[in-house]
Amino acid sequence: MDEVEVIVAHSERATLRVGEVFLKVDPDRARIDAEVEAISLAPVPTPKVLWRRPPVLAITAIPGTTLGSLGGPSTGSPAAWAAAGAAIRTLHEAPLPPRLGRAGRSTAALAAELDQECGLLVANGILPADLVARNRRVAEAAFRPWAPAFTHGDLQIAHVFLENDEVTGIIDWSEAGRGDALHDLATFTLGHEDRLDDLLAGYGTDVDLDVIHAWWSLRSLLVVRWLTEHGFDPFAPGCEVDVLRSRM
Repeated sequence: MDEVEVIVAHSERATLRVGEVFLKVDPDRARIDAEVEAISLAPVPTPKVLWRRPPVLAITAIPGTTLGSLGGPSTGSPAAWAAAGAAIRTLHEAPLPPRLGRAGRSTAALAAELDQECGLLVANGILPADLVARNRRVAEAAFRPWAPAFTHGDLQIAHVFLENDEVTGIIDWSEAGRGDALHDLATFTLGHEDRLDDLLAGYGTDVDLDVIHAWWSLRSLLVVRWLTEHGFDPFAPGCEVDVLRSRM
């Protein structure tokens, strides 16, 4: 009998692996609906949906390995990183999906959320005020007009699999939809800033690096408190707090 491997689990959702099948347990049906829809529309390799019986979605495993993990060493050749960049560009140039994704929140809503989060980080003694203030200023560059693209919305490095320098699949599409393309690029390189040039070589177009830097700060500020409250450690070497410190 195949063992059950817990990939990630917290109070909101869990992902389990049983043999070559991933089971995603999520009581928020809208997230499962968004994932199934995005998988059907995305012009890049994705897992196959086997069945869905809310709150569970079953999908196939993806062959290959990731280019690293947040807080761990980055792996893969420059060609592999470029291949990931090319796949992301293919996604961003696809016809827009009907949904607004996580990367598509309005500037006003995002700024309000960031201000609230920064206040809580300082008031609760989670991060020092000067670190928060510096990164809040860096994050300002993300608040600018942008053309909507088909975005993944949570394009962590652990969500893209490659084999022989080719992308074999991209997973976890529940936050996908219309959004800011640079949000995806920044999320993928978070904690692996030294590989950004390799990624952009495959992405194949000029991007505003100040906006990438802004999204590194913005994303980190928004998730530190949530991570600490859900059993994760943003203070681990190479993780979100180190990303914030690097902006100092």
